[in-house]
Amino acid sequence: MKKFFTGIALFLLCCICWGQQPEGFVRIQGGTFLMGSPPSEAGRSDNETQHRVTVSAFYLGKHEVTQAEYEAMMGNNPSNWKGANLPVEQVNWYDAVEYCNARSKQEGLTPAYTIHKSSSDPNNRNSNDNVRWSVTWNKNANGYRLPTEAEWEYACRANTTTPFSTGNTITTDQANYNGNSPYANNPKGTYREKTTKVGSFAPNSWGLYDMHGNAWEWCWDWDGGYSMTDQTDPTGVVSGSNRVYRGGSWYSSAVMLRSAFRRSYTPSARYASIGFRVVRP
Repeated sequence: MKKFFTGIALFLLCCICWGQQPEGFVRIQGGTFLMGSPPSEAGRSDNETQHRVTVSAFYLGKHEVTQAEYEAMMGNNPSNWKGANLPVEQVNWYDAVEYCNARSKQEGLTPAYTIHKSSSDPNNRNSNDNVRWSVTWNKNANGYRLPTEAEWEYACRANTTTPFSTGNTITTDQANYNGNSPYANNPKGTYREKTTKVGSFAPNSWGLYDMHGNAWEWCWDWDGGYSMTDQTDPTGVVSGSNRVYRGGSWYSSAVMLRSAFRRSYTPSARYASIGFRVVRP
């Protein structure tokens, strides 16, 4: 009987631990939203056509991955501006997925990605990509991963439908971007010309910092057109030339910080304006 109750206690403890929110993460409650921007939104692009998307619940890092976090896991720091609490940058898409797997393994989680470095990805159509590893995603894994483009925008919006989670405009008191290029006809602001410490500005209403500006953030998806039918947990097109990154950076004009703004580049590219944040399922 004693062994029975001990077993029950261990089972309950495991359930409690499994349900705990990971430190440094925000639980994003699932829901349905309009992804993209309305035709009336200033500065919108043709690839932002609105469509209805449903996203399941997930955990998202409060901050962009810092240099301290990256160096502790990967043993190097490629960033242009050095600082433990600055976002890591000059990381390409492959660096980001390797970080996810390394962190998963260290914490005893099942890695989300299988990375085949010796085989070229048949879905990669970019002849300028000098890496081209084949990377597959195990959606049943409990390890760290990059957000999908839909998850990223849903979390960035935090129940807003305006161009920014801050409303119809954004200032350099609210985010780190090129203040010489404000949104629409708004006044100019500060141009810091470099990254700032994560969490230097107020979070959105869901407790996420720097979703607008500071460093662009790699997403899982290949760049491609949106489906116009209702989608549930979309993961993007199956093949492409560029991987998506979102959010704008210290170098960006304000229009690029919009929640709906999309940009992509060669997966092997490294820039001092691109970093990432991670998801836990």
